[in-house]
This record gives sequence, C-alpha cells and structure tokens, in this order.
Amino acid sequence: MPSDNLISTLEQSLRQTRAARTRLAARLAELEAEAETVRAELGEMDTLTSQTEAAVVRLLSSVLTAQSAPVSSPSDAEIEAAMRRDASTSGFAPRTTIPRHHIPPVPPEVEVRSDRFFDRTIPQATTMILREAGEPLHVNEIYTRLLEGSFNFTGHNPTISIAVSLNRNGRFRKVAPGTFDLVMRDASQAS
Repeated sequence: MPSDNLISTLEQSLRQTRAARTRLAARLAELEAEAETVRAELGEMDTLTSQTEAAVVRLLSSVLTAQSAPVSSPSDAEIEAAMRRDASTSGFAPRTTIPRHHIPPVPPEVEVRSDRFFDRTIPQATTMILREAGEPLHVNEIYTRLLEGSFNFTGHNPTISIAVSLNRNGRFRKVAPGTFDLVMRDASQAS
C-alpha cells in the first residue's frame, strides 16, 4: 500500500533527522567546552600582559626617578630618553625627532567624564582618541583624555608608559618629541 510506504519513508527520515540533531548537539557541546578553555587562556594572557606592562612601567619609573628629582610630569627629554633605552634593549630602532614644539600641560585635576576606556589597552584607547582628534597629540594630552575616559594606570609615570607603548606599536608614528599620530591617517588622507 502506498500509505504504508509513505509512513515508512517518513519514519526513516525522522530517525535520520534525530540522529543528525544528536550529532550536532554533541559537536556544539564540544565547541562550547573548547570556547571556555580558550576564554580561560585569554584571561591568563591578559593577566600576564597587564603584569608585564606594569613591571615595564615600574622599571621605567624607577630609572627616571633615580636620574632626576620627581616631577609631576616628565619632560620630553625624559620621555625620549626612556624610549631610547627601551628601543636599545628591545631591538627597536629609535625614531627620528624634529625640533621642539608646544607641550600641553597635564592638568592637576582632571574630571572623569565617562568610563569608555576602563577596559581598554593604551593602544586601543589612543587609537580612538587620535581618530576623534583628527590630528597628532602630545602624550600629555593623550594622558588627560585617557583619564577623562576612566583609563586605569598602574605605574608612577603614565605619560612615559603611553609614549613607550605607542612607540612600540606599528599603528602609531612619532611626529615630534612626545607627539604621536596614527600611521593609517597618512594613507587615508593621501587619496
């Protein structure tokens, strides 16, 4: 009978569909377990990265403190010296500098306006700041804007941390002592 044949075919199709669903559910469970493992590894890497960055900042701070009396904001010369020391120990070549320019002061009382940089790294937050500014900024200005966005600094000399971090990152270029811009801005404005 045709209806018996049809029922048999539908039952077989239902069994195959259920078996396929069971296989997919098992695969999904495996992928979710793997994703949790990867998330845990990423968390460990983030912790190691922030500990390493804090150690670098502490070392740079102690070197600068040993060389001069503590000041509220390091000078361009101190920032450049720290970046040269960092470049010589890390294998990066120091970038060329151009004559002195206006250095914006670091305000003593900065008002926090948002929490937009709370969970960002220095390069991530600075990329956003430089895109919004549309021009190169001095590390003092970047520092002020990071503080306004609730960035959490761990070292004693945050402006040096900013300068060293940006100097190491290929997304940024130094256009003057202590002043950085986005490398990609040149490419976008050239066309």
